Amino acid sequence: MSTCDNTSVGVLIERDNRYLMFERQTFPPGIAPPAGHVDAHGAPEQAATAETREEVGLTVTGLTLLDEVWLPNRCRRQPGPSGVGHQWTLFRAEVSGVLDLDPREARSPLWCDPSNLQWLADNTLRGSLLAGHGLALEPAWCLLLDRLGVIRLGGALGRALRLAQTEPEEAR
Repeated sequence: MSTCDNTSVGVLIERDNRYLMFERQTFPPGIAPPAGHVDAHGAPEQAATAETREEVGLTVTGLTLLDEVWLPNRCRRQPGPSGVGHQWTLFRAEVSGVLDLDPREARSPLWCDPSNLQWLADNTLRGSLLAGHGLALEPAWCLLLDRLGVIRLGGALGRALRLAQTEPEEAR
């Protein structure tokens, strides 16, 4: 198993106040937009472009930096030099092309408005993700979308943070 580089990008693709999301096929589970580690790509911008192409088959034609934040969220790799967590660089992307999900990475594409995303986050916080049933947002994305003001976790921030730190079942 490889070691985490403690850097990740997340890419929000928005059309008509709806965000492109999909069901992740690898740990961490849940509904999420394109995202991935930076290490194989050199820099956050290159990683955002490559991960969007790899996961959903779309070509990035423009990127806007939205935020940078450290989250102590787990991934499927071994903890990196900074322990468990990632320095996230979040982008909004303009894209072209035809949606073509990589079946190893993603399935069931969804275009979600903020109320849909709030519902998915609420499902995560109710435990749907850990129980293995129902649609739920990946815990790290609950925190990231709250930070961006797309959804509101309110007093549930601590619960979302604990869920984001949950180890994959195979690591237990």
